[in-house]
Amino acid sequence: MLTLIIFFIFVALVFDFLNGFHDAANSIATVVSTRVLTPAQAVVWAAVFNFLAAFIFGTKVAGTISGDMVDNKLIDVYVVAAGLVGAIVWNIITWILGLPTSSSHALVGGLGGAAVLKSGFVALKPEGWILVLIGIVLAPTLGFLLGSFNMIWIAWVARRASPHRIDRLFRRLQLVSAAFYSLGHGGNDAQKTMGIIVMLLATVGKSNLTQADPHHWMNRFHLAGGEGNTVAWWIILTCNAAIALGTMFGGWRIVKTMGSGITRLQPVGGFCAETAAAVAIFGFTKIRGVPISTTHAITGAILGVGTTKGVRSVRWIWGQRIVTAWVLTIPCSAFIAALTYLLFHVALEPLFRH
Repeated sequence: MLTLIIFFIFVALVFDFLNGFHDAANSIATVVSTRVLTPAQAVVWAAVFNFLAAFIFGTKVAGTISGDMVDNKLIDVYVVAAGLVGAIVWNIITWILGLPTSSSHALVGGLGGAAVLKSGFVALKPEGWILVLIGIVLAPTLGFLLGSFNMIWIAWVARRASPHRIDRLFRRLQLVSAAFYSLGHGGNDAQKTMGIIVMLLATVGKSNLTQADPHHWMNRFHLAGGEGNTVAWWIILTCNAAIALGTMFGGWRIVKTMGSGITRLQPVGGFCAETAAAVAIFGFTKIRGVPISTTHAITGAILGVGTTKGVRSVRWIWGQRIVTAWVLTIPCSAFIAALTYLLFHVALEPLFRH
């Protein structure tokens, strides 16, 4: 069983890596499409801040995933592993199709699908799912409103400045906004994998390996939320490293969709969109630990920026495809995870029953 748990932890880190590969393209889409950085420079920039998020955001989102989504007394290690596989398979499918869907919702959908197959709907905790559903609605909405507000406000403040001066200023500022967005992405999304690893170890009675050491030297500097950090540092650093590596290795196909497929952005627009998305992600992560879709947040922000130029400035066909992918993510990943749980239950459980 120990060998199996180690393997499933490896699978969790693969999910984290694919999350970076799939989702973190959003971190560099605007900064690449506005030609502030080359793709190679942008992925390095985003990956660095994905990792640095380990020292800033605490572990509230990890707590939501590990304790508030399903009743841990009604699941086993195969439920958690099947949820991971469901999310991974759905991420790969949507990456092939070039759709910027949510790895976060794929994960919670996978967990839910496998848990329901094992124990019925009683295994789901309403409070956690309500948070996720609120995030589904509010993340893109808040991104849209903040993106629009940022663009309108900056346009009014800089109304007497020359276009050349504005472009030069916001090319520099967009480096800052891209960094903040990448911090938010690493802070929210890496914690979902932390929560999964905590669940995996808890299902086999190894919760002691997941608990934070209050005397750890990093906590003395009030890093990672200080007293709010409840997860062991080996889990935190490993998960943030995995998502950062994923960012380093890909997502260029989705970059083209997010950066120029929805609307054409100038550096000022990229700054407004990234800042809006970062504010939304920071708020959800720090205040309540809501596992939101960073993809939803940046998509809403880009749409908000684009609509300030007029409704026709936005290619709504991409918005429709993205919304379609959002609607499909939770049920599809749940279905894949349920099938995977059946496979694990039949193939693996007899081997480790004793």
